[in-house]
Amino acid sequence: MLAFLAALVLAAATAAHPARGTLVVTSADMHAGRTMKMDQAFNGMGCTGANRSPEVTWRGAPRGTLSYAVTLYDPDAPTGSGWWHWVVYDIPASVTHLATGAGATTGGSLPAGAVQGATDFGVAGYGGPCPPPGDKPHHYMLSVYALDVPTLDVPPNATAALVGFNIHAHTLARGRITALFGR
Repeated sequence: MLAFLAALVLAAATAAHPARGTLVVTSADMHAGRTMKMDQAFNGMGCTGANRSPEVTWRGAPRGTLSYAVTLYDPDAPTGSGWWHWVVYDIPASVTHLATGAGATTGGSLPAGAVQGATDFGVAGYGGPCPPPGDKPHHYMLSVYALDVPTLDVPPNATAALVGFNIHAHTLARGRITALFGR
């Protein structure tokens, strides 16, 4: 009986938290472990970059993928909670590429239906790296998520943290490139 109960608990836990796969993520503009280009750096707050979102391509989505989300996050920001630089969700399942500059605050060239969420800059759209002068280089995690829903159920003014919570609740697979930037 004890073995049966243990098996039942394990089955329930597995159903509630299915195994997550890995997407293959590549970018012409960001490379794992390398410094990001000034083209992607923020233009403001003492930084003089072009503030263009990086190109990103992905493959290897599992069956059941109904949409994607893309985020750029700096866990090293001296805020106590990191810094969200880019949040895009409701990307149709037929899309596997975002062009350089797709995340412009003016709308860029995102696919129809995709939504840019508010970043920690206080606006929707891409905001590039701009760590404090003298900090060690920060890590910038460009993540792509395959999701099991066609759209996330979040309000239009949702914070990046709320969108992130919903992304994680619906993730089937994730891929990531972590690059660096300092000044």
